[in-house]
Amino acid sequence: MRFGEFELLPQTDGFFRLDGGAMFGVVPKPLWQKRTTPDDRNRITLGLRPLLVKTPAAMVLIDAGIGAKMSDKETEIYAIDRSHDLAASLAEAGVTPDDITVVIASHLHFDHAGGFTRVDGDRVVPAFPNATYYVRRGEWDDATHPHERNRASYFLENFVPLQDAGALRFTEGDGEVLPGISVWRTGGHTMHHQLIRIESEGRVGVFVADLIPTVAHLDEPWIMGYDLYPMDTLAYKKRFIRAAIEGEYVIFFEHDPSIPAGIIRERNGRKFVDPVTT
Repeated sequence: MRFGEFELLPQTDGFFRLDGGAMFGVVPKPLWQKRTTPDDRNRITLGLRPLLVKTPAAMVLIDAGIGAKMSDKETEIYAIDRSHDLAASLAEAGVTPDDITVVIASHLHFDHAGGFTRVDGDRVVPAFPNATYYVRRGEWDDATHPHERNRASYFLENFVPLQDAGALRFTEGDGEVLPGISVWRTGGHTMHHQLIRIESEGRVGVFVADLIPTVAHLDEPWIMGYDLYPMDTLAYKKRFIRAAIEGEYVIFFEHDPSIPAGIIRERNGRKFVDPVTT
């Protein structure tokens, strides 16, 4: 879709599954299963949707999916299906990994940063060799010093090789990374989880990552059990959704299996998503 001089193209790195109870936290199963259907292991299907942003100055990728480094056991646990992966998705957009010049991380969990690196023989190297990777410093510090609660979500091979290759650049706070593209800390999911805002010629798009992972999470209290600071998620989400409705932001949903983007609207007190394709 066109945002003035920018072109925003949702990508795919396939699908995976996570426990439905964990994805909806304190929301009872009789409620959440009205919006999504779990399998016989109580897992729900989720998308892996990085966002490609073509600008006059840079070819930008926001997050990069789960990647190809997961073990057979992990692939089975998470039911990972990359039969149509990020490389194929980029190719359909006329882009190769070598064309990407900037990669921005919402955070460093394996389902967002797994595609940042790839295996090359006996080494793990940046998957986008000509890119500078932008990571919030606080998120980097947490990811490289995990504790018992978050250790299962951070895989060092997804991001430490970026530093070894000299491809890493830290952001210290909120604001522009590139003209028209800015990062804003939401907290909640992780302490330094951030959304990415794209603005051009009066139009606003927001890649919300795990603040609102799917359309089913639109209600403010529908918050993942994975969130380390759920009350922070709630506070930010309430403010953000109100601003999104008033500003008619185009929201990019990273984990929705069927709706890549849409505008949040409200009618008779009920919030819903109006899908957007162009």
